[in-house]
Amino acid sequence: MDEKEVRSLFENQDNPNSNRDISRSNLHADCVNCFGLCCVALPFAASADFAINKDSGKPCPNLQSDFRCGIHNNLRQQGFKGCTVFDCFGAGQKVSKVTFDGSDWREGPETAKKMFDVFPIMQQLHEMLWYLTEALTLKATRTIHKELGFMLDETERLTQLSPNSLMELDVPSHRAQVNALLLRTSELVRTVSHRQHKGAKNGKKVDRSRANLMGANLRGADFKGANLRGAYLIAADLRDADLRAADLIGADFRDADLRGADLTGSIFLTQVQINSAKGDSRTKLPHLLSRPAHWSDVE
Repeated sequence: MDEKEVRSLFENQDNPNSNRDISRSNLHADCVNCFGLCCVALPFAASADFAINKDSGKPCPNLQSDFRCGIHNNLRQQGFKGCTVFDCFGAGQKVSKVTFDGSDWREGPETAKKMFDVFPIMQQLHEMLWYLTEALTLKATRTIHKELGFMLDETERLTQLSPNSLMELDVPSHRAQVNALLLRTSELVRTVSHRQHKGAKNGKKVDRSRANLMGANLRGADFKGANLRGAYLIAADLRDADLRAADLIGADFRDADLRGADLTGSIFLTQVQINSAKGDSRTKLPHLLSRPAHWSDVE
């Protein structure tokens, strides 16, 4: 199957939720409309990803007065690879422009503390919105569209809460409800994939969820329709691997080699995961994800 055929299998053309905005355009970071929250609210430690230590609530020394990064074009060269991987799923601009109505954290310590506390909560909610919106675009999930639509609406409602209400929110409880639907989505999509691919391994679905595959030689592996939820694929060799229709939610692709791999039709893959991996011009990605600029440097 080519990419167009895979997409036609899973993208729903008769979606009762088709009047919704399923572009996910508001679930991408819009740094121009954010007060540099990821550069202030989040901590990081000196490592291969960050050149220095930084505490939560302390502005990164590279953050300028206009909330732009002073070394944005040279982050990797300056030892801040972690910054090029991060994506807030649009939580930064939501907190900046909606939750706090355009009042930035420099206006006072109370505002700052609340913004820094709310930001990671909003990020989690927006990540859930990303997954739920994706689930609603899949033809295989039409039997649970009503439930997915309800959960999407409820999650969006939570993102509109006041700062104090957001800080009191039981995020793990809500995530558990969302995850139950995402698990059902995964089963439905992978079942369709399994039926479509006659050569499925031993006639069984591949389940490597949470598997420790760090540094594993998986070159050319057949993971069509596989369950790789939460799998540890750090530095794994996945060159030319077939990951079509695989469930990749939470899979750790840090420094994984995806050169020539086919991820078209894979579900619950995020830009963060792709940014942390290695790839090339032959790597096939889901159409809503972008090829990282640093991939051109991979040999």
